[in-house]
Parts: sequence; structure tokens; C-alpha cells
Amino acid sequence: MVDVPIRGGLKVLIVAGTLYVDPAERDDYLVTCVEVVKQARSAPGCVDFAISADLVEPGRINVYERWESEEQLLDFRGSGPEPEQQVAIVGAEVHRFRIIEVESP
Repeated sequence: MVDVPIRGGLKVLIVAGTLYVDPAERDDYLVTCVEVVKQARSAPGCVDFAISADLVEPGRINVYERWESEEQLLDFRGSGPEPEQQVAIVGAEVHRFRIIEVESP
């Protein structure tokens, strides 16, 4: 088991799930995410941040974020996706997971 310091009773916060866009527009959508990924990875409290094309479903985008705290996530999040990005999303299933214990596989 990896001992992750507890901050406010929370060890790790993970945001993960899928976004769905028109398959013909997925690559263009991902290009608009490059700057967001760079900003997130340099934000205080961001442990990891990835937005990527799914290898099987052409309209699916996988989202994975790992943060030290909810406060840091919310500070970064601000107003959410840009309006152009929001319009392109035709479906989404993204959740926050509060992890209290971390172990090696």
C-alpha cells in the first residue's frame, strides 16, 4: 500500500469517464483540448490529467484526472469547457471518485 498524505480526510480525487462527440469531429475536438491539458498539468494540486481518443469507439473520448484535493480541482475548473467544446459534446458520463486508500496492483 502507498501511504498518501490525508488532506481534509481525502487522499486522492479522481475524475474519470467518457465524452461523446461526432466521430467526424473528434480529432478537431481533441486539438482544442491541448492547451487545457497543459494548463491542468501545471495547476497546483494536479497529479495527472489526460484527455484521449478511445481506440475502439470513433466518437468516444476518455477523460482521466487525478487531484490532491477538491478545492484545487474547483480552482482549476473555473467555468468549465469553452462554449465551442460544450456544443460539440453530444453525451457524457464523467464522475468524481474520492479514493481513501491507494495500493500497488
